[in-house]
Amino acid sequence: MENKHTLLCFLLALSTLFGTTINAQDDLLEMLESEEKETTDYTIATFKTTKVINGHSIETNSEGVLNFIVGHRFGRVSGGLNEFIGLDNATIRMGFEYGITDQLDIGIGRSSFEKTYDGFVKYKLLRQSSGAKTMPLTLAGLATMAIKSNKWQEPGRENYFTSRMYYSFGLLAARKFNKNLSIQLSPMLVHRNIVSTTADNNDVFVVGLGARYKLSGSLAVNAEYHYIVPGAIESRLYGEPVLNALSIGVDIETGGHVFQIHLTNSRGMIDKLFATETTGDWLEGDIHIGFNITRVFSIYDKHKKGKKK
Repeated sequence: MENKHTLLCFLLALSTLFGTTINAQDDLLEMLESEEKETTDYTIATFKTTKVINGHSIETNSEGVLNFIVGHRFGRVSGGLNEFIGLDNATIRMGFEYGITDQLDIGIGRSSFEKTYDGFVKYKLLRQSSGAKTMPLTLAGLATMAIKSNKWQEPGRENYFTSRMYYSFGLLAARKFNKNLSIQLSPMLVHRNIVSTTADNNDVFVVGLGARYKLSGSLAVNAEYHYIVPGAIESRLYGEPVLNALSIGVDIETGGHVFQIHLTNSRGMIDKLFATETTGDWLEGDIHIGFNITRVFSIYDKHKKGKKK
């Protein structure tokens, strides 16, 4: 009788333990499934750098990353052999960009053309993602400012410092459709404190369209077009009409560098220049050979930020 009682207790304990184990396993599986459901996959590398070609892309530098960019635009190919297809003349811009956070980017630069200084702030408002949180596109806000520092064309008249200043504000909306194709729409407003004639508007609306197609792990083709809404610019610039900017190029990734080589009808590399002051005509051979060289440096590792040594 005692042996039967002992056996019954043992079976009861085993049943309780087995049931508890099953419940614990079920709870663990539910927790794992819950965590899997909460996973959000963010899209990366919509564009390879913070520039499509001339204009900004939706990409921002990661927190603690410094980006050094050298931009170069030679003269017009239409100059012929006398100008060595434009290689005798060049415009250069050097700039630094820094990631305050993964979403907030700031930058400064200086162009040899008109001795222009520029700065910008870019903030990523939305990020394309899938999974628990689905977002069909990436959206970034951009604000820029430029100041010319060359000599006044008419030093005898009363000139104002504010006449040298230009601003632009834009929204950059991009979607990476698959691992190869990315497209960006960039409506912007360019404000010019001073214009040539009363027929010109201080505010110019421009719509930019950019695209990237990845050919291989280190090679991609980019294209960019900036359309000026008619009626804002009536006067000629240096005797030539202002035209829409069209650029086509190739991105080549070489380790820590990205080398962009392209053809463009714009000699400017900041918003106010390529968006509102492009005068080159592709059909007339007014094409500039250009390139951007990008090099990134990690100032600090954000994952180690705040950790004690």
